[in-house]
Amino acid sequence: MSEVTIKCVSSIRDALTKLELNRKKFLVCLDGLNRVSGVVTDGDIRRSLLSGLTLSEKIDKVCNDTFRYLNTNSSFDKVCELFRLDGVDFLPIINKDKRLVNILTKKQFHVMLLQGAQFDLNYDFTKFDYISLEHEIYNRPWGFYKSTVLLPYSQAKILTIFPHSELSLQKHKKREEHWVIVKGEGKVVLGESLLDVYPGRYIYIPKGCKHQIINDSDKNIILSEVQLGDYFGEDDIVRYSDKYGRN
Repeated sequence: MSEVTIKCVSSIRDALTKLELNRKKFLVCLDGLNRVSGVVTDGDIRRSLLSGLTLSEKIDKVCNDTFRYLNTNSSFDKVCELFRLDGVDFLPIINKDKRLVNILTKKQFHVMLLQGAQFDLNYDFTKFDYISLEHEIYNRPWGFYKSTVLLPYSQAKILTIFPHSELSLQKHKKREEHWVIVKGEGKVVLGESLLDVYPGRYIYIPKGCKHQIINDSDKNIILSEVQLGDYFGEDDIVRYSDKYGRN
């Protein structure tokens, strides 16, 4: 964790250099005994320079000693409570001797939940893939979808289909899908059938079954989709027709 820690005797210039390298926008300040004495963000440094401090002055003049933090035995509820507070984007995890043992950012926490990982404050959170979070919302010609769970053999999404829009007529070879209509009304092509759909309607789509949802109304359709299988890539979409000219 050396990339996100800095000694209190270091200069503001040293802190800026470290922030530029770590791209985290925060540092944890350590005293002479390597105990956590505060935190500093890039915003704190900007404000200090505007107030008249110079780059050569010590970072301990900027460090915030009233920061939020977790203990190694903090509960899941405590983490949720703290991350709901305005301005809390990271939480140092400190043991009883005030030593830094881990750091959890809000992004890492969200990815941990998205990927269904076990809650453990000793976990190496740097292993989480931020792409899972940053690409969580995808826009499409028909609307957009948001991933809610990403596991090796299952995924869950919420899809919003705009008025007078439709998904392509397609099938999947490597996954089955389960749809529940949350809001709106329209039609679903399922194999050779054409079904009316409305809030609460459940649709099971086996592997290899042609399917399509069509929003022929003036309001959005929202549906919950659960995918089960061993592969979820876009190249498992076999399109038969598409309103938007996609292959």
